Amino acid sequence: MRVIAGLHRGRRLLGPRGQAIRPTSDRVKEALFSILGERTTGARVLDLYAGTGSIGIEALSRGAAHVTFVEADRQALRLINSNLEQCGLQQSANVCACQVSQFFRRATQWSGPYDIVFCDPPYQLTPELITMAQEWNAGWLADDAVVIIEHGKKAEIPQTLGLLSQVKRYDYGDTALTRFHVTAKATQSR
Repeated sequence: MRVIAGLHRGRRLLGPRGQAIRPTSDRVKEALFSILGERTTGARVLDLYAGTGSIGIEALSRGAAHVTFVEADRQALRLINSNLEQCGLQQSANVCACQVSQFFRRATQWSGPYDIVFCDPPYQLTPELITMAQEWNAGWLADDAVVIIEHGKKAEIPQTLGLLSQVKRYDYGDTALTRFHVTAKATQSR
């Protein structure tokens, strides 16, 4: 695994041992940041099911202002912290050691509202994420926020998730990315 572009381009990141953590492939990571384009610069990013932290670190390398990493697995948390330290990015990040469901039950916003939310749950947890997303609070998201879910190609992803509307789905082999934006109705109700 490596950082693809930006300030830390080419930097190698520590990866997992075994199959417990499934990092996003470089091909899908490149596609993700192509989809996001210049939106990453200055963004506040939420990386759910962060794994090794490679997506959030890529965002920081490309100019994101801050990333909040949410991860429960101890091995993954060690990898995130080691990779942040190796890149000297600890000051631009919060690492939340908890389940995603716990993160959203807490009253603290950590460092939101978020401009970009990336969700890469273990594929068997995609339905659980979809259920949680139906109830996300509009205050956690910036008015023009983009939410991207990485999931298995065969997963059924609804057109709307609470205050989010699906914009487009991108398929890459067995992996897919689905992009959502905050609905105009949600931003008017703030």
